[in-house]
This record gives sequence, C-alpha cells and structure tokens, in this order.
Amino acid sequence: MKKKLLSVLLTAAMVTTMGVGMTTTAFAAEEEPVIMSTGPNGETATPATELSLTDEEIEKVKEGGYTAAISFHYGGNDWSTAQQKGLKDTFEKLGIEVTAITDANFSAEKQVSDLETIMAKNPDILVSIPTDATSTADAYRRVAEAGTKIVFMDNVPNGFKAGENYVSCVSADNYGNGVIAADLIGEALEGKGKIGVIYYDVDFFVTNQRLEAFEKEMADKYPDIEIASKMGFQDENGCDVVADAMITQNPDIQAIFAHWDIPCEGTLSALRAAGRDDILLSTIDLGNNIAKEIAQGHVLGLGAQLPYDQGVAEATLAAYALLGKEAPDYVAVPAKRVEQSNLLEAYEDVYHTEAPDTIKDAMAK
Repeated sequence: MKKKLLSVLLTAAMVTTMGVGMTTTAFAAEEEPVIMSTGPNGETATPATELSLTDEEIEKVKEGGYTAAISFHYGGNDWSTAQQKGLKDTFEKLGIEVTAITDANFSAEKQVSDLETIMAKNPDILVSIPTDATSTADAYRRVAEAGTKIVFMDNVPNGFKAGENYVSCVSADNYGNGVIAADLIGEALEGKGKIGVIYYDVDFFVTNQRLEAFEKEMADKYPDIEIASKMGFQDENGCDVVADAMITQNPDIQAIFAHWDIPCEGTLSALRAAGRDDILLSTIDLGNNIAKEIAQGHVLGLGAQLPYDQGVAEATLAAYALLGKEAPDYVAVPAKRVEQSNLLEAYEDVYHTEAPDTIKDAMAK
C-alpha cells in the first residue's frame, strides 16, 4: 500500500503489534470530530488524520540518518509521558534517532539553557513546547537560524511564523475540551447554581483557550449558573491552598472547574480536608490519578487531550520538513469527553493501552 494515513499510526492497537501497512483508524466515530480550536495565529486546524506519508517517503527519511531532540516545558506527568512515547515510537519507525530529551520544570530560564545544550548536539529536528512565548523566543530563533527544523507542541514563541521560523504546531482541541468541562458541570447542576474556577494565571496559549471556552459555554448555554469565584495559580502544586481559600470565602459553591488534572488533584485534596465532598469537579487531561477519581465517582469527568496521537503527528510533521513536503500551519487532534460511563474505553483512546488494574479495580467498587 503506497499511501499511509497518519491514522494508521494513531491506531488504538498496541504500538508493538502495529504493522506499517495497517489501515485501522484510532477514531471509531463514523464522522471526523469537529475541532473547535484555532491555532496560535488564528489558523484553522488541520485534523491530524489528514497527515500522510508514502512508502517511498518513509524509506527516504530512513536513509537520511537524521537525529531529533525533544524539549518539554515540564515532564514526568502523564501527558508528557504519553507525548514522548508517541514521538519516540514514530521516530523509531522513521529511523530517526532521539539524542536528547529535556524537562524545563516550568522555568523559561532553564529551557533556554536546555536549548543551548540540545544545539550542541546539532539535531536535525526539535520538537518542543515553550514554557513562555516571550522569554524563550530568542533561544528558539537561534535554533531555527542554525537550520534545525522545529515542530511545536501547543504553544509558539512570539513573532514566529509557520513555514518561516518553524514547521507547524500540533495541539489538542483545547477549546473543545473547555466546552466539555463546562457541559459536565452545567448538566450535573441542571443549569442552575454557583461555581468556582481555578485557573492557570499565566499567559499560555492553550490554557487561555480552555478558560475562554469554559466561560463562554457557561455564559451562553447555562446563564443561570454563576461563576461566583475565580482564583488563579502559578504553581500547580499549590492548588489545595487556592481551593481551600475559595470554599472558605464562598461556602455556597456547588462545583469547581480546575484547569487540568494536577490542579484538580490539589482541589480534590482541599475539598476532602474540608469535608466538602458535595462539591462537583470537572477538569481537562486524563491523568491516571484523576482517572481513578472518575472511576470512584469523585470527579464528574473531563475533556481529554490525545497526547500520544499528538506525538505521532509531531514526528510525522518533522518528516514532512525533512522531505521538503508542504506542512499545514496548525494541526490538532479532537477533544474527547470522558466520564465514568466511558472511562476504560477513553483511556485506551488516550494512551493506546489498557487502563491499569488500579483504575479497573476502582470501577468495580
């Protein structure tokens, strides 16, 4: 088969059992999901399933002896781990060696230093998510000027233009995920009540999209639900303190939206300590800990990204650049609604592996 859709690489089957010529698709729905997000510069999203490489193109990349590096804003979480696996699996299929993987731990200064370390290895490809669109821009510009092909995850440095300074940007449908998080709360409250929002108080493109979508969906679809409190954080590990302050100042809050899974974990911890298990929660990102909480009924659900699929798309776009093949400016994977009723199936869609026994056991209780 000459044509290989990216959806071949996005199959829900285990990667180790995936043949290059298989035609199974990851998305079981008959119709392509609608992607609501636009790109960092207002671009219309190209679905990741539209990316393709022919047999000849794959062989040509393999013959090139190319190398790649990956620079995360922070690692060690389930999202970054899944992205990394999608990238490494696909680079391996393309014969591209990964020579460096760095973790900036949310520090722009460290990421600039990481990029300098990476460039000493002179990689052909860099896949990265900037911690800060402004303070890292010069460092990324030096990478681009050195001839390294850059594919961004989620965020793009200020002043960068696709096709000039970088190849493309790949993201989840973060706007769509924000809508899902709002609908979960709106439906559970039957359109009436008071809620809180715990949000990332940093100018970061994709989290801004989530918050915008959540607030707009609430205002448009659930006008009788009031956002009674909105509190920001910059350290994701301090959200228990933020949540405690929120419910202390607003004891009549009935639900809280936390910006992603780790802030949601902190929020849940604060609610338990205060004996407020009655407060409903929704979030974004299917981390393993929050998946278990959904299984046990402690979290309503969430809008899930597809980080493994994002990694596959990013590596495929890197191959586009190496081949001189025209790439779309902005590529996205669809949002996925996850709640207790579809948790195990959704977990496989997100991670391309079965849910661990801890989650299965929690579902059985």
